[in-house]
Amino acid sequence: MAAMVLMAGCGVYSTQSGRVDEKIRRVHVPYLENLTTEPTIGIDLTEDIITALQEDNTLKVVDDADAASDLTGKVVRYKLQEAFSSVQGSNIQVDEYQLQIMVELTYSIRESGEELFAKKRVRGTGNFLLDGSNDTSEETARNEAAAEIVREVLAAIVEDW
Repeated sequence: MAAMVLMAGCGVYSTQSGRVDEKIRRVHVPYLENLTTEPTIGIDLTEDIITALQEDNTLKVVDDADAASDLTGKVVRYKLQEAFSSVQGSNIQVDEYQLQIMVELTYSIRESGEELFAKKRVRGTGNFLLDGSNDTSEETARNEAAAEIVREVLAAIVEDW
């Protein structure tokens, strides 16, 4: 999943780390709390966000003891929803699903307690066909949704400078 996220984010963000105040540049990113029934989504999204932050280089991801700021949050939704269906005789058949993932994030500065954003909701979506055509699956939809979330998180952090 991380490779998919990195490819999706290439070329969108700059690597100009000199614009960020050094005293808040060091960020700790603990694992997202998972409020869904999807077992590994909190871990997977956290790792994707950390990888993207490291690639972007605007912030430096560090251990808790060395951090000046925190990016914390939780996964609040992992939902499959019917996106397209067709009628086959007297039956309705679901042909395509949309996967929706939503996270709620807070970015805070330790020294001042200031929150650059608080409980910001970020949603990612991805679709997949049930017949397996177009090489789509729930996993590819999950990768698409994760990539969208990571792009939004990076945009939110960069916009606040």
